[in-house]
Amino acid sequence: MKLADLEIFVIAPPNPGMGGRYWIVPKLTTSCGIVGYGECYASSVGPEAMRAVIADVFQRYFEGESPENIERIFRRTYSSGFTQRPDLTVMGAYAGLEIACWDILGKARNRPVWALIGGRMNERLRAYTYLYPLAHHHPTEFWISPDMAGEAAADCIARGYTAVKFDPAGPYTMRGGHMPAMSDITRSVAFCKAIREAVGDRADLLFGTHGQFTPGGAIRLGQALEPYSPLWFEEPTPPDNHAAMAEVARAVRIPVATGERLTTKAEFADVLRAGAATILQPALGRAGGIWEGKKIATLAETFGAQIAPHLYAGPVEWAANIHLGTTCPNLLLVETIETDFHRDLIGGTIRVENGFVHAPEGPGLGINFNEDLARAHPCDRTGLHLEMQDAACDWQNGNAFAGGSPD
Repeated sequence: MKLADLEIFVIAPPNPGMGGRYWIVPKLTTSCGIVGYGECYASSVGPEAMRAVIADVFQRYFEGESPENIERIFRRTYSSGFTQRPDLTVMGAYAGLEIACWDILGKARNRPVWALIGGRMNERLRAYTYLYPLAHHHPTEFWISPDMAGEAAADCIARGYTAVKFDPAGPYTMRGGHMPAMSDITRSVAFCKAIREAVGDRADLLFGTHGQFTPGGAIRLGQALEPYSPLWFEEPTPPDNHAAMAEVARAVRIPVATGERLTTKAEFADVLRAGAATILQPALGRAGGIWEGKKIATLAETFGAQIAPHLYAGPVEWAANIHLGTTCPNLLLVETIETDFHRDLIGGTIRVENGFVHAPEGPGLGINFNEDLARAHPCDRTGLHLEMQDAACDWQNGNAFAGGSPD
């Protein structure tokens, strides 16, 4: 069984605020006709540039190789071009192709992927969701309204969720970590208060930031949130400085989570050694795929840390997260995004039921990828999957997070 053909779907989901502006799904076919799907979580280059990178990585390291040789293919890709170090773009391309290999291997053996990487540890996985506007909410005002956030949280709890994530803390700016405006701290506290009052002790609060702050700014914000006991304080400082994040972790009585923007076990090991976080959030379509994700989870276990696979992408990466999470004793949560398009793209084969996801039983990833639907939504968007603003934090007029990647 050899890898023979590659096709790449670049999909524009109808709602770019729930999963990103585009999803990149590579399809691999073996010489004996078995098909596998993966997903690349890429935001550092545009989709057409990424398409070329994926094709190059496939031709150099996957084509003609057995999909069983995951470790060999990883080492060849990781060391490509005399690098042998983490590379977001190359490892993002590799990760999507690697996930597709596992889909093929499961189908070849008529077993779910989780059965091939350690077996079923968890019968069902606790899911969480981001807070999104309800039908009657104003789509712009929602992101700065604590009351609307409280209503959305109550709706999530009614659907069985026991954890919700939100991000009211101000802009993502290319100017590196900044000191939050006092109005950002005030709004963040108001969000926590409104959501905690709406859900009581029936749900955990997951406070999202995305590397916005200096250590001092993150500490000020985090200490202001402590009375509401969030389950985590996500990526409070930029991801390239583990010592800075460790400073926050020591000063704030909220567990620090990070990992969306990291790749390979090398970077996650540095986080653990630095004491920067006790919750790791690998995005499998960037971190190196399912096997590398398993290594990251095992590393975390030795440090007493937990994993919560990240999802700001499509449902193929979500399926990979579910299979990994099924095998991990130190699983905390899995992120999920519920839209009709997410569901329909994989044939509704994996779903959230009363706040949990059951381990899939179908072969491979256990999905029925809808190629017709993917082809009907080609990407014609010019922006990156996620973008940071050029402007600095506005200390006079306040800041408004717009939510996700709206066009």
